[in-house]
Amino acid sequence: MSAMKSLPFSDLVRKQTSVFPLLADADVLLERRDAENVVLMRDERYRAMEGALRLAARSLGLVARGNRQLAEEVFAEELPWLTWLPAKHRPEAVRELLDDLLAGADTGYYLPFLRDLIAWQHTAEIHTDPARVAQLSGPFDPADFAEVERPGGRR
Repeated sequence: MSAMKSLPFSDLVRKQTSVFPLLADADVLLERRDAENVVLMRDERYRAMEGALRLAARSLGLVARGNRQLAEEVFAEELPWLTWLPAKHRPEAVRELLDDLLAGADTGYYLPFLRDLIAWQHTAEIHTDPARVAQLSGPFDPADFAEVERPGGRR
């Protein structure tokens, strides 16, 4: 299979007959301007990918049940950006991500893992900029915050 092909979402609406034949050789990313992108793929490829992901996550789960420390080390090695986190936060990040992945392997629901993966990676990236870390660590000047009026005129 070749790399994923990207098309504007409007091609699916206007030129369906040219979009669907592309699925024989690749998955198709439909890019949307005002919403989340959509991926089209053949069921066979989706099932293969889902099965491989579930097998890998469950295998890691077996390792984690037998030797949690080893599983955390293997997991941390696959996420090199973890080195940007302060040392005291790395174990927490690895534990949280591993727990989310294992829960996903049991339930087939990986969105919490993905959200936490993105959040931890962004946190790690922030730690690469000492000025940004200092800015986000405070102290905070109350003048930097505006009061927001809530519906009904309350603050």
